Amino acid sequence: MAKRDIIVIGASAGGYEALKILVSGLPANLPASVFVVWHMAPEIRESVLPYALQKAGKLPAKQAVDGEAIKTGQIYVAPPDFHLLLETDRIRVTKGPKENRFRPAVDPLFRSAAYNFGSRVVGVVLSGALDDGTAGLWTIKYRGGTAIVQDPLDAEFPSMPKSAMREVKVDFCEPVEEIAGILARLVNESAGENIQIDMNENEKVKIEIGIAAEDGAYERGVFNLGDLSPFTCPDCHGVLLKLKDGKLVRFRCHTGHAFSADSLLTTLTENVEDSIWNAVRAMEENMMLLKHLGNHLAETGQKELSESYFIKAQEAENRIDIMRQAAMRHEKLNTEKILQESATE
Repeated sequence: MAKRDIIVIGASAGGYEALKILVSGLPANLPASVFVVWHMAPEIRESVLPYALQKAGKLPAKQAVDGEAIKTGQIYVAPPDFHLLLETDRIRVTKGPKENRFRPAVDPLFRSAAYNFGSRVVGVVLSGALDDGTAGLWTIKYRGGTAIVQDPLDAEFPSMPKSAMREVKVDFCEPVEEIAGILARLVNESAGENIQIDMNENEKVKIEIGIAAEDGAYERGVFNLGDLSPFTCPDCHGVLLKLKDGKLVRFRCHTGHAFSADSLLTTLTENVEDSIWNAVRAMEENMMLLKHLGNHLAETGQKELSESYFIKAQEAENRIDIMRQAAMRHEKLNTEKILQESATE
């Protein structure tokens, strides 16, 4: 019977140190392949993470290459600005649409691993902000895999593991120092039988993997994934579809961008602030032009008309003060912040 030989790990803020601690405890003869997504800036040409992980532990680590065969005892790291996906016998490195505002994103890796390897997959969510990895971990668990999260009390940024724990019945929640030992034990145990998957759920995951693998979202049948929502995509302004993974709600547009509810909320509230400041800028330009024209009219002896322009400029300035105060008081929201505030009330 197959073993648990596919380990997928997702991390974001605070994840660099957590990843090094985790791999430092993995044995050199680990009978599994390890795949890592760590959020990083897209302008970075080459990730420093493979070198850091190889230096920290006993396993060889490298940046993943599109089309290469999967080998045991190897750590593969997603390259900057590329998704890392798994097929049954090889690795895919793709430029598919961003998910949860990131590329690489954790969810596509987890989703593709679960689809192709079922109960052989162990998913690990480490330190990070917001909730990338939650939907993917749900898919791993739904398909018979094992779900592990770093103890939020141990994480520098606890939002990602907390989100996963809210939505997924995790198998282990431990400090990062303990996770390597758990993995070393799990990979030597039988994976168990693969679970029978609902046909519609299977097709949904297949379509989403295809989108991450650079297939056109519309051509892949994205409109079959869920119901139309009243929201538009912050990236391309296309219509967003509402998708469900159990009780978990998330969104995807017809061009392929995907958002968890939390990442959508965060992005929209950030965009609101940008919009307010853009309005302030436009109103200030209007006010300055009114004053400029008023001065010009005064210089040419048209005092009465000049005064009318200055009155309108003052009215604009008053409105600008109101808009500026709105920008100053605007909140950037996310689920973790709302939960914290409700707990203190």
